Amino acid sequence: MNLVRIWTIAFNGFQEVIRDRILYIMGFFALLLIMAQRLLPEIAVGTDEKIFLDFGLGAIDILGAIVAIFVGTTLINKEIEKKTVLVLIPKPISASEFIIGKHLGLTAVLTVMVSSMTAFYLIMMTLAGISYPLNSLIIAILFLLIQLSLIIAISLTFGVFTSSILATLLSFGVYLMGNFSRDLLQLGKISNNESIKIFTETLYVILPDLSRLNLKNEAVYNLLPSNSELLGHGLYGILYTVVLLTITIIIFSRRQF
Repeated sequence: MNLVRIWTIAFNGFQEVIRDRILYIMGFFALLLIMAQRLLPEIAVGTDEKIFLDFGLGAIDILGAIVAIFVGTTLINKEIEKKTVLVLIPKPISASEFIIGKHLGLTAVLTVMVSSMTAFYLIMMTLAGISYPLNSLIIAILFLLIQLSLIIAISLTFGVFTSSILATLLSFGVYLMGNFSRDLLQLGKISNNESIKIFTETLYVILPDLSRLNLKNEAVYNLLPSNSELLGHGLYGILYTVVLLTITIIIFSRRQF
């Protein structure tokens, strides 16, 4: 595996995606925050600061996931449709270098995007005199980046063997179910049907438990888990991402172009 080739693919992917209307997403986020800051004091008197805190983190989460899924599912298919993959494959570029490079490139884009939105979010709260737990918010954002890296891996996995539209739908399905996988598990436990219990337990094992990486509520109230729990959640997200990328590489390497 050649790190220079991985870096080249990642850098080219970063440049391509950055030009692909990402700035519009950040502009839309800024507009949402400005509107929320104006409207919340009128409709949520006394609780508007906490709601604004939660709203900002939620908007960063959702917009990041949308970019990760929509762009991630088209990264590989776009190369196939443009026939550029036919140029890359004969060259000394392995499937692992190609997939890892694409993943790193999009991860870098989302890191820049999320960092920019977070900076604007913090500046707005500072100017508005809203108190916020800075350390907890930064940790929540770091875990959001781990979650987005995992979502990119999910999108790439679906994108290498199916159409962009179907891959997008499947990725959104996994994203939604991953955020509610613990609720599904509890639903199975309180059910009297053994088949439902086994089914929900199987889903919980297979699907990524994205709630481990979602620390928005804990950050807003400055009630983060212990350091050992945080470490375990972070390692879970990273290992799950590595497993998905490995599966993606195997599938991609066996495709015929």
